[in-house]
Amino acid sequence: MANQHIVRRGAQWAIRAENATRDTRVVDKQSEAIECGRQIARNQASELIIHRRDGRIRARDSYGNDPFPPKN
Repeated sequence: MANQHIVRRGAQWAIRAENATRDTRVVDKQSEAIECGRQIARNQASELIIHRRDGRIRARDSYGNDPFPPKN
């Protein structure tokens, strides 16, 4: 259950599992990477972390056990 990161790879975007040594997949558009990464995160009940071009975190989506669930 590794978190999935969407990161820049030159002119392309990659989906990479946290602490992995290789990218899971490399695609041309960030939107493609987000779609693929979201599906992987849902299947693994993990978190999707989307990075900007400069490497900073742009957004996070949790598809597993959220450590800070909203109060009802």
